[in-house]
Amino acid sequence: MTSRALILGCSGKSLLAEERAFFRDVKPWGFILFKRNIGTPDEVRALTGALRDCVGSEQAPVLIDQEGGRVQRMGPPHWPAYPAGGRYGRLNGSAATVARLGARLMAHDLAEVGINVDCAPVLDVPAPGSHDIIGDRAYGTSPERVAEIGRAVAEGLMAGGVLPVMKHIPGHGRATCDSHHGLPVVDATRADLAGQDFRTFRALADLPMAMSAHVVFTAIDPDRPATQSATVVRDIIRGAIGFDGLLMTDDLSMHALTGTFRDRTERAFAAGIDVGLHCNGAMDEMRAVAEAAPELTGAAARRAAAALARLDPAGDGLDVAEARDRFAAALAAA
Repeated sequence: MTSRALILGCSGKSLLAEERAFFRDVKPWGFILFKRNIGTPDEVRALTGALRDCVGSEQAPVLIDQEGGRVQRMGPPHWPAYPAGGRYGRLNGSAATVARLGARLMAHDLAEVGINVDCAPVLDVPAPGSHDIIGDRAYGTSPERVAEIGRAVAEGLMAGGVLPVMKHIPGHGRATCDSHHGLPVVDATRADLAGQDFRTFRALADLPMAMSAHVVFTAIDPDRPATQSATVVRDIIRGAIGFDGLLMTDDLSMHALTGTFRDRTERAFAAGIDVGLHCNGAMDEMRAVAEAAPELTGAAARRAAAALARLDPAGDGLDVAEARDRFAAALAAA
């Protein structure tokens, strides 16, 4: 059976019978985990195995937001606390090297429990006066710095057998509100956006996956957020930025989007999104999203297959203990 063009969450640390039955019926392309799903390493490993069993694929994507800092779903006592992206940005000549090493260690943590996709790097470039929803998650304040460190993070993840998802394309750095709670509207000119916001994504357009921004760019489409704008997807993400990888939505349950969950989902796919993302595990919402989502076929299926083809679960033979010591020493010396 063809996968549904969806990534879905679940409610707890193990699957409910209702969730198993639903996932077996819908067959989402992938899944996403949050803190509510994270127990011991053995529990996480069992959960990722159960999710893949539901869809009959050992390679099914299991995603997580593991950036470091305040966006880290797996942390102490079972896993290390990693720094926010801004910490790397404050390092001098060693920034990219240390960021790559940190991401490589994160990839080890994730792969050990069956997680093969990380929603990082964050390629947003914060602008003065913007909301701190990005804040210290950003690797710097210039496109060049963000792109340099973002590339290092992506490389570190892939070296450890984990796919990166760059976010939030085509840019969340100018947003003046948190898209979890409201709809950001950005009035910058297209020239200003191209000169700053879009540049980091263009520099990393070869990466396999990207997550859209729930942000309105009035100079491009004053009526619809990027996630639901055919103009933004066609002219900016696929056009000016040149990204031909798998394009997923940010969470469809965020309050930046309005309307029923069927409406939200249909608008995103009509805009040209490849895969819808729904995170909170609420069964009634997931049912509505699944009813509106298409099967994963055509160009979207090609992009999904191309992304998974870049997975190298063998990794690079990292000496993890030595690497952890080296990473800690580099941060302490900064």
